[in-house]
Amino acid sequence: MTIVSRSHGEGPISRLDRRRLLAGAGALGGVSALGGLWPAWARSGTPGVTSTLPTVSGETIALTVGHTPIKVDGRAGHAVSVNGTVPAPLVRLKEGQSVRIAVTNNLDEDTSIHWHGLLLPFQMDGVPGVSFPGIKPGETFTYEFKVRQNGTYWYHSHSGLQEQMGHYGPIVIDPAGEDPVQYDREHVIVLSDYSFMHPHEIFRKLKAHAGYFNHQKQTVAGLLAGRDQSFKARKEWSAMLMDPTDVLDVTGSTYSFLVNGHGPKDNWTGLFTPGERVRLRFINAGAMTIFNVRIPGLKLGVVQADGQNVRPIEVDEFQIAPAETYDVVVQPMDARAYTLVAEAADRSGMGRATLAPRLGMSTEVPPLRERPLLTMRDMGMDHSSMAGMGGMEMDHSAMSMRDGRNAPDVPLGPGVQMISPIPADRTGDPGQGLEEVGHKVLTYKDLVSLDPNPDPRPPSRELEIHLTGNMERFMWAFDGVGYSHIKAPIPFSFNERVRVVLVNDSMMAHPIHLHGHFYEVVTGNLGHHPRKHTVNVLPGGKVAFDLTADEPGDWAFHCHLLYHMHAGMFNVVTVRPLDGGAA
Repeated sequence: MTIVSRSHGEGPISRLDRRRLLAGAGALGGVSALGGLWPAWARSGTPGVTSTLPTVSGETIALTVGHTPIKVDGRAGHAVSVNGTVPAPLVRLKEGQSVRIAVTNNLDEDTSIHWHGLLLPFQMDGVPGVSFPGIKPGETFTYEFKVRQNGTYWYHSHSGLQEQMGHYGPIVIDPAGEDPVQYDREHVIVLSDYSFMHPHEIFRKLKAHAGYFNHQKQTVAGLLAGRDQSFKARKEWSAMLMDPTDVLDVTGSTYSFLVNGHGPKDNWTGLFTPGERVRLRFINAGAMTIFNVRIPGLKLGVVQADGQNVRPIEVDEFQIAPAETYDVVVQPMDARAYTLVAEAADRSGMGRATLAPRLGMSTEVPPLRERPLLTMRDMGMDHSSMAGMGGMEMDHSAMSMRDGRNAPDVPLGPGVQMISPIPADRTGDPGQGLEEVGHKVLTYKDLVSLDPNPDPRPPSRELEIHLTGNMERFMWAFDGVGYSHIKAPIPFSFNERVRVVLVNDSMMAHPIHLHGHFYEVVTGNLGHHPRKHTVNVLPGGKVAFDLTADEPGDWAFHCHLLYHMHAGMFNVVTVRPLDGGAA
Protein backbone atom coordinates (compact mmCIF):
# COMPACT_ATOMS: atom_id res chain seq x y z
CA MET A 1 0.00 0.00 0.00
CA THR A 2 1.38 3.37 -0.91
CA ILE A 3 1.55 6.49 1.20
CA VAL A 4 -1.32 8.85 0.65
CA SER A 5 -0.65 11.97 -1.36
CA ARG A 6 -1.72 15.32 0.02
CA SER A 7 -3.09 18.55 -1.39
CA HIS A 8 -3.41 21.54 0.91
CA GLY A 9 -5.36 24.15 -0.94
CA GLU A 10 -4.28 27.63 -1.94
CA GLY A 11 -3.04 29.32 1.24
CA PRO A 12 -4.41 31.07 4.31
CA ILE A 13 -8.06 30.70 5.07
CA SER A 14 -8.34 34.48 5.25
CA ARG A 15 -8.00 34.51 1.47
CA LEU A 16 -11.05 32.33 0.93
CA ASP A 17 -14.24 33.62 -0.57
CA ARG A 18 -16.35 33.97 2.60
CA ARG A 19 -19.65 33.43 0.82
CA ARG A 20 -18.40 30.21 -0.75
CA LEU A 21 -17.18 28.97 2.63
CA LEU A 22 -20.54 29.66 4.27
CA ALA A 23 -22.41 28.03 1.45
CA GLY A 24 -20.26 24.94 1.71
CA ALA A 25 -20.84 24.74 5.44
CA GLY A 26 -24.58 24.95 4.95
CA ALA A 27 -24.47 22.09 2.47
CA LEU A 28 -22.72 19.94 5.07
CA GLY A 29 -25.42 20.15 7.68
CA GLY A 30 -25.95 23.75 8.52
CA VAL A 31 -24.24 26.54 10.35
CA SER A 32 -25.92 28.72 12.94
CA ALA A 33 -26.95 32.20 12.02
CA LEU A 34 -24.97 33.25 15.06
CA GLY A 35 -21.80 32.32 13.24
CA GLY A 36 -20.98 28.88 14.65
CA LEU A 37 -18.56 28.38 11.78
CA TRP A 38 -16.28 25.37 11.73
CA PRO A 39 -13.10 25.27 9.67
CA ALA A 40 -13.35 23.06 6.62
CA TRP A 41 -11.46 20.12 8.14
CA ALA A 42 -13.79 20.06 11.18
CA ARG A 43 -17.14 20.05 9.35
CA SER A 44 -19.29 16.98 9.66
CA GLY A 45 -19.14 14.74 6.63
CA THR A 46 -15.77 15.85 5.38
CA PRO A 47 -13.94 13.25 3.31
CA GLY A 48 -10.75 13.81 5.33
CA VAL A 49 -7.95 16.33 5.69
CA THR A 50 -6.10 14.92 2.69
CA SER A 51 -8.78 16.28 0.40
CA THR A 52 -8.71 19.61 -1.37
CA LEU A 53 -10.47 21.29 1.53
CA PRO A 54 -8.45 24.39 2.35
CA THR A 55 -6.07 24.51 5.27
CA VAL A 56 -3.65 27.13 6.47
CA SER A 57 -0.30 26.26 4.97
CA GLY A 58 2.71 27.60 3.10
CA GLU A 59 5.65 29.74 4.15
CA THR A 60 3.50 32.75 5.10
CA ILE A 61 0.36 32.32 7.21
CA ALA A 62 -2.05 34.88 8.65
CA LEU A 63 -4.11 34.20 11.78
CA THR A 64 -6.50 36.57 13.54
CA VAL A 65 -7.75 36.11 17.10
CA GLY A 66 -11.17 37.54 17.90
CA HIS A 67 -14.58 37.04 19.51
CA THR A 68 -17.11 34.74 17.84
CA PRO A 69 -20.66 33.69 18.75
CA ILE A 70 -21.12 29.92 18.45
CA LYS A 71 -23.73 27.24 18.96
CA VAL A 72 -23.13 23.96 20.78
CA ASP A 73 -25.89 21.38 20.43
CA GLY A 74 -28.25 24.20 19.40
CA ARG A 75 -27.47 26.48 22.35
CA ALA A 76 -25.89 29.90 21.77
CA GLY A 77 -22.58 30.73 23.40
CA HIS A 78 -19.46 32.84 23.05
CA ALA A 79 -15.95 31.85 21.99
CA VAL A 80 -12.48 33.22 21.43
CA SER A 81 -11.72 32.09 17.90
CA VAL A 82 -8.94 32.08 15.33
CA ASN A 83 -9.94 33.25 11.85
CA GLY A 84 -13.54 33.14 13.02
CA THR A 85 -13.68 29.39 13.68
CA VAL A 86 -13.72 27.01 16.64
CA PRO A 87 -11.57 24.96 16.58
CA ALA A 88 -8.99 27.12 14.83
CA PRO A 89 -7.84 26.36 11.26
CA LEU A 90 -5.63 23.34 10.69
CA VAL A 91 -2.04 24.50 10.26
CA ARG A 92 -0.35 22.09 7.84
CA LEU A 93 3.43 22.31 7.51
CA LYS A 94 6.29 20.32 5.99
CA GLU A 95 9.34 19.12 7.88
CA GLY A 96 12.32 21.24 6.88
CA GLN A 97 10.40 24.30 5.69
CA SER A 98 10.61 27.77 7.17
CA VAL A 99 7.42 29.53 8.17
CA ARG A 100 6.27 33.04 9.12
CA ILE A 101 2.98 33.15 11.01
CA ALA A 102 1.52 36.63 11.57
CA VAL A 103 -0.97 36.65 14.47
CA THR A 104 -3.24 39.68 14.77
CA ASN A 105 -5.11 40.37 17.99
CA ASN A 106 -8.67 41.69 17.57
CA LEU A 107 -9.56 41.11 21.22
CA ASP A 108 -9.77 43.81 23.86
CA GLU A 109 -7.13 41.99 25.93
CA ASP A 110 -3.68 40.52 25.33
CA THR A 111 -3.42 37.19 23.55
CA SER A 112 -0.79 34.71 22.41
CA ILE A 113 -0.25 31.45 20.57
CA HIS A 114 1.91 28.64 21.92
CA TRP A 115 2.97 26.03 19.34
CA HIS A 116 2.52 22.99 21.54
CA GLY A 117 5.23 20.37 21.07
CA LEU A 118 7.17 22.24 18.38
CA LEU A 119 10.94 22.63 18.63
CA LEU A 120 11.75 26.26 17.96
CA PRO A 121 13.67 29.24 19.41
CA PHE A 122 12.33 30.08 22.85
CA GLN A 123 11.47 33.63 21.73
CA MET A 124 8.92 32.04 19.38
CA ASP A 125 7.35 29.72 21.99
CA GLY A 126 4.52 32.14 22.76
CA VAL A 127 4.30 32.27 26.58
CA PRO A 128 3.71 35.83 27.84
CA GLY A 129 6.08 36.83 30.61
CA VAL A 130 8.43 33.95 29.89
CA SER A 131 9.46 33.98 26.22
CA PHE A 132 7.78 37.14 24.87
CA PRO A 133 5.55 39.99 26.11
CA GLY A 134 2.32 38.78 24.49
CA ILE A 135 0.28 40.38 21.71
CA LYS A 136 -1.50 43.61 22.65
CA PRO A 137 -4.99 44.46 21.35
CA GLY A 138 -4.83 45.69 17.77
CA GLU A 139 -1.24 44.51 17.28
CA THR A 140 0.35 41.80 15.17
CA PHE A 141 3.21 39.53 16.18
CA THR A 142 5.03 37.41 13.62
CA TYR A 143 6.36 34.02 14.66
CA GLU A 144 9.29 32.84 12.53
CA PHE A 145 10.91 29.42 12.78
CA LYS A 146 12.16 26.41 10.84
CA VAL A 147 10.11 23.23 11.09
CA ARG A 148 12.40 20.61 12.61
CA GLN A 149 10.04 17.64 13.06
CA ASN A 150 6.94 15.89 11.79
CA GLY A 151 3.80 14.51 13.40
CA THR A 152 0.57 15.65 15.07
CA TYR A 153 0.65 18.72 17.32
CA TRP A 154 -1.59 21.64 18.22
CA TYR A 155 -1.60 25.32 19.14
CA HIS A 156 -3.43 27.33 21.77
CA SER A 157 -3.47 30.54 23.74
CA HIS A 158 -1.21 30.89 26.78
CA SER A 159 -2.97 34.08 27.89
CA GLY A 160 -5.35 33.94 30.83
CA LEU A 161 -8.10 31.33 30.30
CA GLN A 162 -8.66 31.88 26.57
CA GLU A 163 -7.86 28.26 25.78
CA GLN A 164 -11.05 27.24 27.64
CA MET A 165 -13.05 29.59 25.42
CA GLY A 166 -12.09 28.01 22.08
CA HIS A 167 -8.62 29.35 21.33
CA TYR A 168 -7.02 26.12 20.09
CA GLY A 169 -6.36 24.34 16.81
CA PRO A 170 -4.48 21.38 15.25
CA ILE A 171 -1.09 21.20 13.56
CA VAL A 172 -0.08 18.43 11.14
CA ILE A 173 3.52 18.32 9.94
CA ASP A 174 4.25 16.01 7.03
CA PRO A 175 7.62 14.22 7.06
CA ALA A 176 10.39 15.25 4.71
CA GLY A 177 10.81 11.63 3.60
CA GLU A 178 8.55 8.62 3.50
CA ASP A 179 6.01 8.30 6.29
CA PRO A 180 6.41 4.94 8.09
CA VAL A 181 2.66 4.94 8.74
CA GLN A 182 0.68 3.66 5.77
CA TYR A 183 -2.87 4.92 5.41
CA ASP A 184 -5.43 5.82 2.75
CA ARG A 185 -7.35 8.59 4.49
CA GLU A 186 -6.91 10.74 7.59
CA HIS A 187 -9.08 12.74 9.97
CA VAL A 188 -8.00 15.13 12.68
CA ILE A 189 -10.00 14.53 15.88
CA VAL A 190 -9.80 17.46 18.31
CA LEU A 191 -11.38 16.69 21.69
CA SER A 192 -12.30 19.57 23.96
CA ASP A 193 -14.61 20.77 26.71
CA TYR A 194 -16.84 23.83 26.53
CA SER A 195 -18.89 25.57 29.19
CA PHE A 196 -21.49 28.28 28.81
CA MET A 197 -20.22 29.51 32.18
CA HIS A 198 -17.36 32.01 31.89
CA PRO A 199 -14.01 30.40 32.83
CA HIS A 200 -13.32 33.07 35.46
CA GLU A 201 -16.60 32.11 37.15
CA ILE A 202 -15.62 28.42 36.97
CA PHE A 203 -12.34 29.24 38.69
CA ARG A 204 -14.08 31.34 41.32
CA LYS A 205 -16.44 28.49 42.16
CA LEU A 206 -13.53 26.03 42.41
CA LYS A 207 -11.70 28.32 44.82
CA ALA A 208 -14.83 28.75 46.94
CA HIS A 209 -15.74 25.05 46.93
CA ALA A 210 -13.43 22.64 45.10
CA GLY A 211 -16.15 19.99 44.78
CA TYR A 212 -18.72 22.39 43.34
CA PHE A 213 -19.04 20.54 40.00
CA ASN A 214 -18.94 17.01 41.43
CA HIS A 215 -22.52 15.77 41.19
CA GLN A 216 -21.61 12.09 41.55
CA LYS A 217 -20.86 11.83 45.26
CA GLN A 218 -21.75 8.78 47.30
CA THR A 219 -25.13 8.84 48.99
CA VAL A 220 -26.85 7.18 51.95
CA ALA A 221 -29.19 5.53 49.47
CA GLY A 222 -26.18 4.04 47.71
CA LEU A 223 -24.80 2.79 51.01
CA LEU A 224 -28.09 1.10 51.92
CA ALA A 225 -28.21 -0.47 48.46
CA GLY A 226 -24.69 -1.85 48.87
CA ARG A 227 -23.17 0.33 46.17
CA ASP A 228 -19.72 1.89 46.17
CA GLN A 229 -17.71 1.91 49.42
CA SER A 230 -18.57 0.16 52.65
CA PHE A 231 -19.48 2.19 55.75
CA LYS A 232 -16.02 1.50 57.22
CA ALA A 233 -14.25 2.72 54.08
CA ARG A 234 -16.44 5.81 53.87
CA LYS A 235 -15.66 6.62 57.50
CA GLU A 236 -11.92 6.28 56.90
CA TRP A 237 -12.00 8.48 53.81
CA SER A 238 -14.11 11.08 55.60
CA ALA A 239 -11.60 11.16 58.48
CA MET A 240 -8.85 11.86 55.95
CA LEU A 241 -10.96 14.64 54.35
CA MET A 242 -10.84 12.77 51.03
CA ASP A 243 -13.65 12.19 48.53
CA PRO A 244 -13.21 9.02 46.42
CA THR A 245 -15.51 10.40 43.70
CA ASP A 246 -13.35 13.50 43.13
CA VAL A 247 -11.79 12.37 39.84
CA LEU A 248 -12.16 15.55 37.73
CA ASP A 249 -12.49 19.11 39.06
CA VAL A 250 -14.85 20.31 36.31
CA THR A 251 -17.37 17.82 35.03
CA GLY A 252 -20.25 17.18 32.69
CA SER A 253 -22.45 19.15 35.07
CA THR A 254 -21.22 22.28 33.27
CA TYR A 255 -19.17 20.96 30.34
CA SER A 256 -20.27 19.96 26.87
CA PHE A 257 -17.69 17.57 25.44
CA LEU A 258 -16.85 18.40 21.85
CA VAL A 259 -15.40 16.54 18.88
CA ASN A 260 -14.03 18.99 16.32
CA GLY A 261 -16.20 21.71 17.87
CA HIS A 262 -19.38 19.62 17.62
CA GLY A 263 -21.46 18.60 20.63
CA PRO A 264 -22.78 15.05 21.07
CA LYS A 265 -26.12 15.94 19.45
CA ASP A 266 -24.34 17.53 16.48
CA ASN A 267 -22.76 14.12 15.75
CA TRP A 268 -19.65 15.02 13.78
CA THR A 269 -19.18 12.41 11.06
CA GLY A 270 -15.95 11.39 9.36
CA LEU A 271 -16.26 9.44 6.13
CA PHE A 272 -14.46 6.30 5.00
CA THR A 273 -14.64 3.65 2.30
CA PRO A 274 -14.78 0.05 3.63
CA GLY A 275 -11.37 -1.57 3.64
CA GLU A 276 -9.43 1.70 3.88
CA ARG A 277 -6.75 2.28 6.48
CA VAL A 278 -7.93 5.45 8.21
CA ARG A 279 -5.51 7.50 10.29
CA LEU A 280 -7.14 9.36 13.17
CA ARG A 281 -5.02 12.12 14.68
CA PHE A 282 -6.38 12.58 18.22
CA ILE A 283 -5.61 15.81 20.07
CA ASN A 284 -6.88 16.51 23.58
CA ALA A 285 -7.40 20.27 23.59
CA GLY A 286 -9.59 20.08 26.69
CA ALA A 287 -8.94 22.51 29.50
CA MET A 288 -9.68 20.07 32.32
CA THR A 289 -10.91 16.78 30.87
CA ILE A 290 -9.11 13.47 30.63
CA PHE A 291 -10.87 11.39 27.98
CA ASN A 292 -11.22 7.63 27.54
CA VAL A 293 -11.40 6.94 23.81
CA ARG A 294 -12.78 3.85 22.08
CA ILE A 295 -14.62 2.91 18.87
CA PRO A 296 -16.75 -0.18 19.60
CA GLY A 297 -16.26 -2.73 16.84
CA LEU A 298 -12.84 -1.44 15.76
CA LYS A 299 -9.32 -2.13 16.99
CA LEU A 300 -7.15 0.95 17.43
CA GLY A 301 -3.63 0.65 16.07
CA VAL A 302 -1.58 3.23 17.97
CA VAL A 303 1.27 4.47 15.75
CA GLN A 304 2.27 7.80 17.24
CA ALA A 305 2.32 9.50 20.65
CA ASP A 306 2.87 13.26 21.05
CA GLY A 307 3.93 13.44 17.41
CA GLN A 308 6.64 10.75 17.77
CA ASN A 309 6.39 7.43 15.94
CA VAL A 310 6.03 4.30 18.07
CA ARG A 311 5.99 0.64 17.23
CA PRO A 312 2.37 -0.16 16.30
CA ILE A 313 0.37 -1.52 19.21
CA GLU A 314 -3.23 -2.68 18.92
CA VAL A 315 -5.63 -1.69 21.72
CA ASP A 316 -9.35 -1.37 22.33
CA GLU A 317 -9.20 1.88 24.30
CA PHE A 318 -6.79 4.57 25.43
CA GLN A 319 -6.82 7.37 27.97
CA ILE A 320 -5.65 10.74 26.71
CA ALA A 321 -4.89 13.65 29.03
CA PRO A 322 -5.08 17.34 28.10
CA ALA A 323 -2.21 18.32 25.77
CA GLU A 324 -1.43 14.75 24.66
CA THR A 325 -1.84 13.50 21.11
CA TYR A 326 -2.21 9.96 19.79
CA ASP A 327 -2.36 8.83 16.19
CA VAL A 328 -4.22 5.58 15.57
CA VAL A 329 -5.03 3.61 12.42
CA VAL A 330 -8.37 1.84 12.06
CA GLN A 331 -9.59 -0.32 9.20
CA PRO A 332 -13.40 -0.59 9.07
CA MET A 333 -14.26 -3.43 6.70
CA ASP A 334 -18.05 -3.16 6.83
CA ALA A 335 -20.19 -0.47 5.18
CA ARG A 336 -21.75 0.60 8.46
CA ALA A 337 -21.48 3.35 11.02
CA TYR A 338 -19.15 3.20 14.04
CA THR A 339 -19.52 5.38 17.13
CA LEU A 340 -16.44 7.22 18.31
CA VAL A 341 -16.71 7.57 22.10
CA ALA A 342 -14.69 10.13 24.06
CA GLU A 343 -15.88 9.52 27.62
CA ALA A 344 -14.81 11.85 30.42
CA ALA A 345 -12.64 9.96 32.92
CA ASP A 346 -15.18 10.55 35.70
CA ARG A 347 -18.00 9.26 33.42
CA SER A 348 -19.99 12.49 33.83
CA GLY A 349 -20.47 12.87 30.08
CA MET A 350 -18.98 12.09 26.70
CA GLY A 351 -18.04 13.49 23.36
CA ARG A 352 -19.54 11.50 20.51
CA ALA A 353 -18.88 11.28 16.82
CA THR A 354 -19.39 8.80 13.99
CA LEU A 355 -17.26 7.13 11.34
CA ALA A 356 -19.42 6.12 8.40
CA PRO A 357 -19.34 5.42 4.63
CA ARG A 358 -21.80 8.27 4.04
CA LEU A 359 -23.27 11.26 5.79
CA GLY A 360 -26.46 10.74 7.81
CA MET A 361 -25.59 7.30 9.15
CA SER A 362 -25.37 6.59 12.87
CA THR A 363 -25.39 3.66 15.24
CA GLU A 364 -25.94 2.90 18.89
CA VAL A 365 -24.20 5.20 21.36
CA PRO A 366 -23.08 3.17 24.38
CA PRO A 367 -24.30 4.45 27.74
CA LEU A 368 -21.94 6.05 30.22
CA ARG A 369 -20.17 3.44 32.30
CA GLU A 370 -20.31 3.42 36.10
CA ARG A 371 -18.25 6.25 37.55
CA PRO A 372 -14.94 5.22 39.07
CA LEU A 373 -13.87 5.58 42.69
CA LEU A 374 -10.42 6.54 43.90
CA THR A 375 -8.51 3.84 45.74
CA MET A 376 -5.66 3.58 48.24
CA ARG A 377 -3.35 3.25 45.23
CA ASP A 378 -4.55 6.70 44.13
CA MET A 379 -3.61 7.94 47.59
CA GLY A 380 -0.08 6.60 47.30
CA MET A 381 -0.87 3.98 49.94
CA ASP A 382 -0.88 0.74 47.97
CA HIS A 383 0.57 -1.56 50.61
CA SER A 384 0.12 -4.60 48.38
CA SER A 385 3.30 -3.59 46.58
CA MET A 386 5.29 -3.83 49.83
CA ALA A 387 6.85 -7.13 50.84
CA GLY A 388 4.81 -8.90 53.49
CA MET A 389 1.93 -6.40 53.39
CA GLY A 390 -0.33 -8.06 50.81
CA GLY A 391 -3.81 -8.82 52.12
CA MET A 392 -3.31 -6.96 55.41
CA GLU A 393 -6.08 -4.65 56.61
CA MET A 394 -4.99 -1.27 57.89
CA ASP A 395 -6.72 1.72 59.42
CA HIS A 396 -5.63 4.29 56.87
CA SER A 397 -7.40 7.11 58.69
CA ALA A 398 -4.91 6.70 61.54
CA MET A 399 -1.95 7.21 59.24
CA SER A 400 -0.28 10.59 58.83
CA MET A 401 -1.07 12.06 55.45
CA ARG A 402 1.56 14.81 55.83
CA ASP A 403 4.66 12.99 57.01
CA GLY A 404 7.45 15.36 56.03
CA ARG A 405 9.98 12.54 56.10
CA ASN A 406 8.50 11.31 52.81
CA ALA A 407 9.40 14.60 51.10
CA PRO A 408 11.93 16.49 53.27
CA ASP A 409 12.41 19.27 50.71
CA VAL A 410 8.69 20.10 50.46
CA PRO A 411 7.51 22.76 52.93
CA LEU A 412 4.35 21.59 54.69
CA GLY A 413 2.38 24.79 54.21
CA PRO A 414 -1.37 25.21 53.64
CA GLY A 415 -0.99 24.21 49.99
CA VAL A 416 0.17 20.68 50.86
CA GLN A 417 -2.77 18.54 51.93
CA MET A 418 -0.92 15.22 51.74
CA ILE A 419 2.38 13.55 50.91
CA SER A 420 2.15 10.17 49.20
CA PRO A 421 3.60 7.62 51.64
CA ILE A 422 4.30 4.94 49.04
CA PRO A 423 4.23 6.51 45.54
CA ALA A 424 4.37 3.82 42.86
CA ASP A 425 5.49 3.68 39.25
CA ARG A 426 2.12 3.64 37.47
CA THR A 427 3.32 3.79 33.86
CA GLY A 428 1.97 0.26 33.44
CA ASP A 429 -1.51 1.27 34.67
CA PRO A 430 -4.25 1.84 32.07
CA GLY A 431 -5.61 5.00 33.69
CA GLN A 432 -8.16 5.75 36.39
CA GLY A 433 -11.31 3.68 36.07
CA LEU A 434 -9.99 1.46 33.29
CA GLU A 435 -8.42 -1.29 35.36
CA GLU A 436 -11.26 -3.79 34.92
CA VAL A 437 -12.99 -2.88 31.64
CA GLY A 438 -12.33 -6.33 30.19
CA HIS A 439 -10.37 -5.31 27.11
CA LYS A 440 -6.91 -4.04 26.18
CA VAL A 441 -6.21 -0.46 27.27
CA LEU A 442 -3.05 1.41 26.27
CA THR A 443 -0.41 2.08 28.93
CA TYR A 444 2.80 4.09 28.76
CA LYS A 445 4.77 0.84 29.05
CA ASP A 446 3.14 -0.27 25.78
CA LEU A 447 4.74 2.66 23.95
CA VAL A 448 8.06 1.79 22.33
CA SER A 449 9.84 4.41 20.25
CA LEU A 450 10.11 3.37 16.61
CA ASP A 451 13.57 4.92 16.34
CA PRO A 452 16.38 4.55 18.89
CA ASN A 453 16.49 7.30 21.52
CA PRO A 454 18.84 10.01 20.21
CA ASP A 455 20.93 10.40 23.40
CA PRO A 456 22.20 7.11 24.89
CA ARG A 457 24.08 8.79 27.76
CA PRO A 458 23.00 7.89 31.28
CA PRO A 459 21.75 10.81 33.38
CA SER A 460 24.44 12.67 35.31
CA ARG A 461 22.06 13.67 38.11
CA GLU A 462 18.51 13.16 39.36
CA LEU A 463 15.94 15.83 40.16
CA GLU A 464 12.79 14.99 42.12
CA ILE A 465 9.77 17.28 41.78
CA HIS A 466 6.64 16.81 43.88
CA LEU A 467 3.20 17.64 42.48
CA THR A 468 1.37 19.05 45.48
CA GLY A 469 -2.06 20.43 46.21
CA ASN A 470 -4.79 21.18 48.68
CA MET A 471 -7.95 19.92 47.03
CA GLU A 472 -10.23 21.58 49.59
CA ARG A 473 -8.72 25.03 48.94
CA PHE A 474 -7.94 24.41 45.26
CA MET A 475 -4.25 25.19 45.68
CA TRP A 476 -1.80 23.55 43.26
CA ALA A 477 1.98 23.81 43.04
CA PHE A 478 5.34 22.18 42.47
CA ASP A 479 7.10 21.22 45.71
CA GLY A 480 4.49 23.06 47.77
CA VAL A 481 5.31 26.50 46.32
CA GLY A 482 2.93 28.18 43.87
CA TYR A 483 4.29 30.15 40.93
CA SER A 484 3.62 33.55 42.48
CA HIS A 485 5.91 32.63 45.40
CA ILE A 486 8.69 30.90 43.45
CA LYS A 487 12.00 32.68 43.89
CA ALA A 488 13.99 31.01 41.13
CA PRO A 489 13.43 28.91 37.98
CA ILE A 490 14.56 25.31 37.59
CA PRO A 491 18.11 25.48 36.14
CA PHE A 492 19.69 23.11 33.62
CA SER A 493 23.06 23.34 31.95
CA PHE A 494 23.04 23.20 28.18
CA ASN A 495 23.23 19.62 26.90
CA GLU A 496 23.27 18.01 30.34
CA ARG A 497 21.45 14.73 30.82
CA VAL A 498 19.10 14.69 33.83
CA ARG A 499 16.64 12.16 35.20
CA VAL A 500 13.55 14.01 36.42
CA VAL A 501 11.25 12.13 38.79
CA LEU A 502 7.71 13.49 39.13
CA VAL A 503 5.98 12.40 42.35
CA ASN A 504 2.24 13.02 42.58
CA ASP A 505 1.35 13.79 46.19
CA SER A 506 -2.24 14.60 45.33
CA MET A 507 -5.30 12.55 44.43
CA MET A 508 -5.72 14.21 41.06
CA ALA A 509 -3.94 13.22 37.86
CA HIS A 510 -1.61 15.89 36.49
CA PRO A 511 -0.52 16.05 32.82
CA ILE A 512 2.88 17.76 33.08
CA HIS A 513 4.18 19.59 30.01
CA LEU A 514 7.71 20.87 29.37
CA HIS A 515 7.95 23.40 26.56
CA GLY A 516 10.63 23.21 23.89
CA HIS A 517 11.82 19.67 24.58
CA PHE A 518 11.05 16.01 24.23
CA TYR A 519 12.07 13.62 26.97
CA GLU A 520 12.21 9.83 27.27
CA VAL A 521 9.66 8.37 29.70
CA VAL A 522 11.43 5.62 31.65
CA THR A 523 9.28 2.55 31.08
CA GLY A 524 11.84 -0.25 30.87
CA ASN A 525 12.16 -0.16 27.08
CA LEU A 526 15.84 0.79 27.26
CA GLY A 527 17.04 2.63 24.18
CA HIS A 528 13.49 2.90 22.85
CA HIS A 529 11.69 4.73 25.64
CA PRO A 530 8.68 6.71 24.33
CA ARG A 531 9.57 10.34 23.66
CA LYS A 532 6.93 12.77 24.88
CA HIS A 533 6.36 16.43 25.67
CA THR A 534 3.50 15.77 28.12
CA VAL A 535 3.15 12.95 30.63
CA ASN A 536 0.10 12.23 32.79
CA VAL A 537 1.14 11.42 36.35
CA LEU A 538 -1.59 9.37 38.01
CA PRO A 539 -2.60 10.03 41.63
CA GLY A 540 -0.21 8.52 44.14
CA GLY A 541 2.11 7.70 41.26
CA LYS A 542 5.50 8.71 40.03
CA VAL A 543 6.96 9.02 36.56
CA ALA A 544 10.63 9.30 35.67
CA PHE A 545 11.88 10.78 32.44
CA ASP A 546 15.35 11.39 31.04
CA LEU A 547 15.87 14.86 29.62
CA THR A 548 18.64 16.19 27.44
CA ALA A 549 18.53 19.95 27.96
CA ASP A 550 19.55 20.79 24.39
CA GLU A 551 17.27 23.77 23.73
CA PRO A 552 18.73 26.96 25.24
CA GLY A 553 16.37 29.54 26.67
CA ASP A 554 13.51 29.98 29.12
CA TRP A 555 10.76 27.38 28.93
CA ALA A 556 7.40 27.00 30.66
CA PHE A 557 6.92 23.88 32.79
CA HIS A 558 3.43 23.28 34.10
CA CYS A 559 0.39 21.12 34.68
CA HIS A 560 -1.81 21.24 31.57
CA LEU A 561 -5.04 21.18 33.56
CA LEU A 562 -5.75 24.84 32.87
CA TYR A 563 -7.15 25.78 36.27
CA HIS A 564 -4.33 23.93 38.08
CA MET A 565 -1.80 25.97 36.12
CA HIS A 566 -3.82 29.12 36.80
CA ALA A 567 -3.81 28.27 40.53
CA GLY A 568 -0.03 27.96 40.67
CA MET A 569 1.28 24.64 39.27
CA PHE A 570 3.68 26.43 36.94
CA ASN A 571 7.38 27.20 36.83
CA VAL A 572 10.09 28.14 34.35
CA VAL A 573 12.96 25.92 33.21
CA THR A 574 16.12 27.73 32.17
CA VAL A 575 18.73 26.16 29.92
CA ARG A 576 22.04 28.00 29.89
CA PRO A 577 24.22 29.16 28.30
CA LEU A 578 22.27 30.52 25.40
CA ASP A 579 23.51 30.23 21.82
CA GLY A 580 26.74 32.12 21.44
CA GLY A 581 27.77 31.54 25.06
CA ALA A 582 25.55 34.27 26.57
CA ALA A 583 24.47 33.64 30.15
